[in-house]
Amino acid sequence: MRIAVPDLVSNSYFPAVAAVELGFFKEQGMDVELEMVFPVGRAMQALRDGDIDFVAGPAHATPAAFPGWQGAKLLAALSQHTFWLLVLRADLGVQPGDVAAIKGLRIGAAPGPDAALRQLLAEAGVDPEADGVTLGPVPGSGDPGVSFGVHAAQALRDGTIDGFWANAMGAEVAVRSGIGAVVLDPRQGLGPPAARDFTFAALITTDRLIEDSPGSAEGAVRAVVAAQTALRDEPSQAVEVGRRLFPPDEALLIEDLVRRDSDYYSAEISTDSVTSLNGFCRNLGLLSGNVAYEQVVASRLAHLWHGSQV
Repeated sequence: MRIAVPDLVSNSYFPAVAAVELGFFKEQGMDVELEMVFPVGRAMQALRDGDIDFVAGPAHATPAAFPGWQGAKLLAALSQHTFWLLVLRADLGVQPGDVAAIKGLRIGAAPGPDAALRQLLAEAGVDPEADGVTLGPVPGSGDPGVSFGVHAAQALRDGTIDGFWANAMGAEVAVRSGIGAVVLDPRQGLGPPAARDFTFAALITTDRLIEDSPGSAEGAVRAVVAAQTALRDEPSQAVEVGRRLFPPDEALLIEDLVRRDSDYYSAEISTDSVTSLNGFCRNLGLLSGNVAYEQVVASRLAHLWHGSQV
């Protein structure tokens, strides 16, 4: 079986990566491989077409490939809350939380995650077109095997862009190098409050797999919960995974990021988070009307979340 991940060098999708690399899927009798598929829309299409079995990605990407949440469900959260950050050039001297500072700048954002930034800006009264914000992919970010966040940090250093919207790994690389500063971090309250719960990292699969192979669906949830527990209890286990999969510099950073994120590593998917998620999807034009919690979440597997934190 295969799990598609749109960005392999990510702390937010990391519980799924760790579940594979630390052997938690094997403990469930499952032979699972990781496959980087970028952007996330392509990963969701591969899931829809039966080319892969699971996606570890942002929950809001699902209805783009499965209209009305028909045919796919969230098995578990990988990490809680909106997990991207806005990093701007440090020499701009922008104060944390100053959304308006983005006006007139060139911002790198991957397809899929960019929707959260656009909605965040709308919440803050910033119109990218009217306010001169150039927002789009970073050149070269679609090349095979490229981690968007790490690539964006390099583009910031090279002066190709003025800022980027990406996961905490990319942000950490930019901040530690001195070239970037975090301006928005919805999960930490930097930005419009509504942005905190636009989306979250989730393990996603098809209704078909849940019905035809319930043991695989259950095993996947158990593997993720085991990985989340292991990472919360002993973040240093992340180093082993980083050394196998990440570039050397990022492998040195992953333990600190996992330690920082450990409170967010929970499989729980609350009704409130689904309500916010569906509202975000409606704002994006990906959804119309209300969709029941049970249509979005594989709720019959919710008992397997037991033991994970909220």
